[in-house]
Amino acid sequence: MVKVLIVVPSIAPLYGGTSKLAIELAEALGESGVEADLITTDADGKHSLDVPIENWIDQGAYRIRYFARSIRNEFKLSYSLTRWLWQHVQDYDVVHLISLFTYPIAIAHWLCRLRGIPYVINPQGMLEPWAMEYKAWKKQIYYNLIEKPALQRTSTIQMLSQAEADGIRSLNLQAPILISPNGIDQREFETPIEAEIFYQQFESLRGKTLILFLGRVDPKKGLDLLAPAFSQVHQQFPNTHLVIAGPDNINFQPTAEHYFEQSGCREAVTFTGMLTGALKYAVLSASTLYVAPSYSEGFSLSVLEGMAAGLPCVITTGCNFPEAGNAQAATIVDPDADQIACALITLLLNQDTAQQMGDRARHLIFDHYTWAQIAAQLIQTYSGISHVTPCLQRTASCSDARDQDAHGNYASHSHLQ
Repeated sequence: MVKVLIVVPSIAPLYGGTSKLAIELAEALGESGVEADLITTDADGKHSLDVPIENWIDQGAYRIRYFARSIRNEFKLSYSLTRWLWQHVQDYDVVHLISLFTYPIAIAHWLCRLRGIPYVINPQGMLEPWAMEYKAWKKQIYYNLIEKPALQRTSTIQMLSQAEADGIRSLNLQAPILISPNGIDQREFETPIEAEIFYQQFESLRGKTLILFLGRVDPKKGLDLLAPAFSQVHQQFPNTHLVIAGPDNINFQPTAEHYFEQSGCREAVTFTGMLTGALKYAVLSASTLYVAPSYSEGFSLSVLEGMAAGLPCVITTGCNFPEAGNAQAATIVDPDADQIACALITLLLNQDTAQQMGDRARHLIFDHYTWAQIAAQLIQTYSGISHVTPCLQRTASCSDARDQDAHGNYASHSHLQ
């Protein structure tokens, strides 16, 4: 049995999809027979999570352990996490690091190299060209000093899509690359949550045609594009209403609201803040369309959720999900306001086409993007780099290594691309 340690800077809901995927990955690995532990900090923006510190918490399929931040900032420095890793990182066969540009990840990969423990890095889209250019001078210094040496020495870099893998070629990293996407827990979508739960909290939206944006309020999410796009939609369909559901952990919402004010449609937009649990699934049930106008994503978990809920989706090329377009399970456009508007209007004008797209989206996600499938793929990778016999039988679609072929393309570890 492979023993895996997952390290993620924080799992507070404030940090969006990265938090959710770390938890769901740990659960899926545990349910697949891996001994999975997850360590993280108590970071919750400027606050701290109300959780037990430095004690294992049994979650059934896996364990989780929180460490206090030594300084309350986004770097998430933690002396106690450092001490624990120094003493225990060698207890694991593989360490899986999720994210970049934070202290827990930096100290974890340094100690893995020191102790000779193989590690996998999942940058979560943080090496995408757009992401690297945002606050570029700070990132370039940190990347060259800290992250690049770690990436060059990692056993595997987990890329979430072929497009993300293509996007990092200019970095000239030599480590093997595995394409393994984010996933969803199918059980969460098998029985839709009643939309009424959402309307009880947002009564004024009852009867509206809701278009849903589900994600962080952040510059890379393309809200500056969505504002003029939705303005065009709202002029043609006055009953439409845009729901922006997500946390604002960098105080970007005032800027985002200004985009909609400038576009003349602010009164038709509701910022709900972050929706979790039943309320999040209820807004998916209440919505007619889903939109993701992002400039850059590794592989959006919220897009998977929108598609798993059976919503017709308009997403940009920045979402790195061409497979959805190829399967006619989403409309993919460039990060351009007019193209986004045109795609949304087309779906609103053609309800049967939109319904068929939503049905195909749901089937695509259930068939290829569940955590159970992705965990099986990762277990093969863990066993290959740790030389521990996997607890799952090998599938015909898996191979022992990934390398670039003669054309510079990455050969996938499985059919999940």
